[in-house]
Amino acid sequence: MERTAVETLFAHSCEVRCLVVGDLMLDEYLWGKAERISPEAPVQVVDIIREELRLGGAGNVVHNLVALGVQVAVCSVIGDDQNGRELLEKFCRHGIDTSAIFLEAGRRTSRKTRVVAAHQQIVRIDRESREALSLEIERQLCTWITEHASEYKVVVLSDYNKGVLTPAVIASAISAAAKADIPVLVDPKGTDFARYAGATLLTPNRKEAEAASGIPINDESSLAHAAETIMDATGLQYLLITRSEEGMSLFSKGGKVTHIPTIAREVFDVSGAGDTVLATLAVSIASGFGMAESASLANVAAGIAVGKLGTSIVTPEEIITTVSLAHKDSHAKIKNLDVLSPLLTVEKNRGKRIVFTNGCFDLLHAGHVKYLQKARNLGDLLVLGLNSDASVRRLKGIKRPLIDQDERAHLLAALDCIDFVTIFEEDTPIELITAIKPHILAKGGDYSLDGVVGREVVESYGGRVELITFLDGKSTTNIIEKVLSLYSV
Repeated sequence: MERTAVETLFAHSCEVRCLVVGDLMLDEYLWGKAERISPEAPVQVVDIIREELRLGGAGNVVHNLVALGVQVAVCSVIGDDQNGRELLEKFCRHGIDTSAIFLEAGRRTSRKTRVVAAHQQIVRIDRESREALSLEIERQLCTWITEHASEYKVVVLSDYNKGVLTPAVIASAISAAAKADIPVLVDPKGTDFARYAGATLLTPNRKEAEAASGIPINDESSLAHAAETIMDATGLQYLLITRSEEGMSLFSKGGKVTHIPTIAREVFDVSGAGDTVLATLAVSIASGFGMAESASLANVAAGIAVGKLGTSIVTPEEIITTVSLAHKDSHAKIKNLDVLSPLLTVEKNRGKRIVFTNGCFDLLHAGHVKYLQKARNLGDLLVLGLNSDASVRRLKGIKRPLIDQDERAHLLAALDCIDFVTIFEEDTPIELITAIKPHILAKGGDYSLDGVVGREVVESYGGRVELITFLDGKSTTNIIEKVLSLYSV
């Protein structure tokens, strides 16, 4: 998985609109110390130190989506009670659209209270309603979904088996999304997955997949059999079975299977990890990532989530940092422009002077290095615009470049004098310069000031152009000619 692609995804996640339909609840955490036994009964006495109220159930999916930068609307039913009011208040505080949350008189808004001491859950107290929706409320839900689903890029059904996702509500969501060609992602519950027929993707864990298929999963063969049974019953395009320490397995219509190994880390709490998986899948798929890439990214996010206690969110920064661990040093300097621009804005606000230069840098040599070192000394940060392979071919002919753009980018990023590398497709870097607005534009001494592309742009806001003398006799052309003369037959 390319870190640059993940950075770009989250740079644009604010453009994704997601509709979440499902069971809402509050997760209450009472954190304390358990250092004595009650004289009244053989139970621990927990001295409460801190209390915390979090969004739970489908609300945790919503909270994760918001943390990933997504615009979210929620469609659900809660009670007209104190818990319902607290839940709505928390949603509004996060800027979440609650216009499709319907109140039902007499219904209890679910609240789960967990008592935690010494990083261990002592007891859980559930206060919830599982009653079926009234026909009128169900009709309102279905009507709203039918009328508004097309306004979103992805629809998520988060089923906690508390009564909101009735067969009629599920069918309305899947039907409306299908008409608008919108993917529907489902975190299922129960044993009858056929009620989710027509959805794009289901994300059961191993236990849920066993219950739905009736097949014990103990090896890859039984896993494949269970997946085939579920997909046949539901007409799914994709099925993602999460398998705890064994990672995830993505099954595609047509028989393709992708096994994604778990990312090793200490596990504190698996509660809410499925919500994190669902939220990450939603933003990734809606942003145009392929299903396998999206599942891999969700696997990364899940690995972070299980390292936290209780239902927790995962941030883009945490995901990017984890992905970056697989790409040491030079890879971290290579940025797409839409990620690089805001980074440079921050650096400028800190008073840093940005130097920009560009070129093909095919067959890196000492002349290149000396030139880049001199350019870096002109300011605080050096940004290098690197011509793409297609751009080099247009400029230098079909036999060039000798080194492809990714290799050239890594070689350049490995130099201490370079802070960022960004690849551009155009013949000239004028668009790059206009976007970055460097303080200093550096070019080789073989140019005249009038011939420097971007000079007018840089000087228009008070920047300047600097010409740097090249090291004599050092060029890619000379190296190519020397190799040909020594090794030609």
